[in-house]
Amino acid sequence: MTGDIPVVRHDIRRVFVANRGEIAVRIIRACRHLGIETVVGVSDADVDSLAARMADEVVVLGPPQPTHSYLRADLLIRAAKQTRCDAVHPGYGFLSERASFARACGDAGLIFIGPTPESIDSMGDKITAVGLASEAGVPCVPGSGAVSDPDEALAIATEIGFPVLIKATAGGGGRGMRVVGSAAELPELFRSASSEAQSAFGDPTLYVEKFIERARHIEIQVIGDQFGNVVHLGERECSTQRRHQKLIEEAPSPVLGTNERAAMGESAVRLARNVDYVGAGTVEFVVDDRDNSYYFLEMNTRIQVEHPVTEMISGRDLVAEQIRIASGLPLSFTQDEVLLDGHAIECRINAEDPDRGFFPSPGLVEEWVPPSGPGVRVDTHCYSGYTVSPYYDSLLAKIIVHAPTRAEAIEKMSTALSELTVNGPTTTAPFHHSVLAHPDFAAGAVTTRWVEDTFLRQSLTEAGASA
Repeated sequence: MTGDIPVVRHDIRRVFVANRGEIAVRIIRACRHLGIETVVGVSDADVDSLAARMADEVVVLGPPQPTHSYLRADLLIRAAKQTRCDAVHPGYGFLSERASFARACGDAGLIFIGPTPESIDSMGDKITAVGLASEAGVPCVPGSGAVSDPDEALAIATEIGFPVLIKATAGGGGRGMRVVGSAAELPELFRSASSEAQSAFGDPTLYVEKFIERARHIEIQVIGDQFGNVVHLGERECSTQRRHQKLIEEAPSPVLGTNERAAMGESAVRLARNVDYVGAGTVEFVVDDRDNSYYFLEMNTRIQVEHPVTEMISGRDLVAEQIRIASGLPLSFTQDEVLLDGHAIECRINAEDPDRGFFPSPGLVEEWVPPSGPGVRVDTHCYSGYTVSPYYDSLLAKIIVHAPTRAEAIEKMSTALSELTVNGPTTTAPFHHSVLAHPDFAAGAVTTRWVEDTFLRQSLTEAGASA
């Protein structure tokens, strides 16, 4: 999927922010740094949001439900045109990985700050993406193409060998995904995964792949321009997760050696070049904890929630670079100029109650006092008096720290979490503090199942013993 990309230069003076929450604030700050005006589209629930307070202009899109506001491409494009914007930044989530939205922006004469619709399409379908990764010489997990029924899936799983993963081709975030340990349980799990995939993505198609039982989740940040330049900015370790949702991310990974790090970076760049990738993207890998062998998982064609840890160790503003590239400028740095320094950790602070199964905890934030100090960064949309809406993701803030070593970064994050004050919603900050204090985390001995299989079980056992 190679070819010449026509280079077009634009003068971006005004950006429409097609998102909400902390990423909307992050985009507005990057635009301010570049001297670019911003317009933000908000739902009725977000008219008093921090992004609305910061933007140069605000457009109310409609009711709080995303299907009536943030997922309405027609409303977003109309608002961008009516407010004389040159470009649209989709952030992450919502419409950020919809090729149809990127295409509609282009058809309306708006610059989509992200990859081409073709790149989004090619990476959005997991089976197509795996084929392109294999074509680029990137290691892939043994698996199938699309499967149409449980009997076909069973035959493939038997050939691959149990356990296997059943996954939605249009999936993400663990939805439409099931671990199948035996032939007997496959039919029911296949049907439930297909139903969930249909509900979440409008597409029930599934595929089967080998399940790596001791897996780590490691991803590579890539960025490319219209001139065919593609670089990577190292890896992020994202293995501390629950139900396939990332909780803590760090860079660099505590387990990769120099050769493994270089090989994964080169693989990610090859794949990005194979799809003529323009803009910021993330190539995700599953890594076998037994020998650090790695396999392509998927590519996210957008800025990631955890991009700040890469920014902290690289000194590069990835959102500003996205905007520069969308304007037709070349990358502002080469691969040789990517110098990674120290260690960064990010904790996602959600309005959730870990003691109640991470049940959402929306409501009024009576007091909000974030941590601060050298090497401490807080990306948030919260303030004292802000009301956390029940309609959206529960992310309140990302606390990111940077230090010379991993041990110092863990200590700095522990201090930052202790300094965070949130009166109102229950948050996950105490949970993060406990994870950081666990000897397994300190040793870097965490896989994608560690939180559920080890940490939470130990916490329940200890709670029972003290009762």
